[in-house]
Amino acid sequence: MSVIDLKSDTVTRPDEQMRKAMSTAEVGDDVYLEDPTVRALEEKGAELTGKEDALFVVSGTMGNLVAMLSHCCAGDGAVLGAKSHIYYYEAGGLSVLGGILPLIVNDQSGIPEIDGIQSWLRPENIHFAPAKLLCLENTHNRCGGIAVDPESFSETADFAKVNGLSIHLDGARIFNAAIEFNVPVTRFTQKVDSVQLCLSKGLGAPVGSLICSTSAFIDRARFWRKKVGGGMRQAGIIAAGGLYALNNNIGRLAEDHENAGILASKLAEAGLKVENTGRTTNMVFFNIDGEGEKDPVFLEACKKRGVQFNGVGNGRFRLVTHIDVSRKQVLEAADIIVEEARVCQ
Repeated sequence: MSVIDLKSDTVTRPDEQMRKAMSTAEVGDDVYLEDPTVRALEEKGAELTGKEDALFVVSGTMGNLVAMLSHCCAGDGAVLGAKSHIYYYEAGGLSVLGGILPLIVNDQSGIPEIDGIQSWLRPENIHFAPAKLLCLENTHNRCGGIAVDPESFSETADFAKVNGLSIHLDGARIFNAAIEFNVPVTRFTQKVDSVQLCLSKGLGAPVGSLICSTSAFIDRARFWRKKVGGGMRQAGIIAAGGLYALNNNIGRLAEDHENAGILASKLAEAGLKVENTGRTTNMVFFNIDGEGEKDPVFLEACKKRGVQFNGVGNGRFRLVTHIDVSRKQVLEAADIIVEEARVCQ
C-alpha cells in the first residue's frame, strides 16, 4: 500500500535531479567560509530576497532564533503574534537563550493587529522591557496557512518602522505567499530588516534555511549561529539541495495550492467543516464533531488506509499538499478522509 503523506511539506524527499546535484557538489569547510556551494546558495537567497547577504542554517527554528538574538539584547521585548510559530512551536528559545521577553498580540487574521502592537509601544520607563522587534509570519501556519496580502503586510510593517521597531519575518513559506499573490517575493522582504526562509518545506530540499539581511546583520548572525552550535563543515552537500530548490522549485508551488483547493472543495462538498480563512495556499484545515475524543481513532483509521495527516486538537485537523503528492493522490485522500469521517461522526 502506498502512503499519501499530508502531515507536512517537511516530509518531501529529494528527487533524482536534486540528489545528483547533492552528490556532485563542490565542498569546503564552511566555518572557514571555504564551501563554494554554501556561498552560492547564500548569494542566491540574498539575490531573490533583495538583501545584501544571507546565512545558511540548519532549520527554520534556528534561523528565527539566530535572527532574534542578532536583533535584541537580553531584557528587550519582541512583539509576537499569539498564534505565531516562533511563540507557539519553537520551545521558548528566544527567552531561554536570549532573555528576550515575548510581547503577545492578536494575530488571528494572520498578522499582528496594529492596535496590539501600539499597546506595547510604551514610554521609556525603568519598569518596562522596551519593545525592540516585531516578528511577522507569512504564510501563517497556525492561522490556516493563510497568505497575508502585500497591502496589509506593508501597512503593518510601515507602522512598526515609523515607531522605531526592527522587523523580522518568519518567512518559512514566504515563496508560497508570493506565488499566491503573483508578486515577487521582494514585495514582502523589502519591508523587513531580516527574513528567515525554509528550503526544506514546499521547496523540497531535505535540510536547511536561510537568514537574509544586510551584510552587517549577517556578520552578527554568523557569530550567534556559532554560539548556538550551528557551525557546519562540508555543508555544500546539503546546501546543493537548497540551491537546486531555489533554482527549480519555486514556480511549482502553485500546483500545491491548486491541489489544496481541490482537496478543500472535495471535503466541503461531502459535508465536512472546512475552514475558509482566505488565501490558504497549501494547507487545508477541517473539523469533525466532538471535543477531540474521536481524533486518535479517526487518524488511525485513515493511516491504516494509507493517508497520514496531523490533528491539532479538539477535532481540528491539518492537511498539507507538497511536491510528493500528486493530483490523483489528493483525490484518493479526499475520498478516504470523507469515508472515515462519516464513520467517526
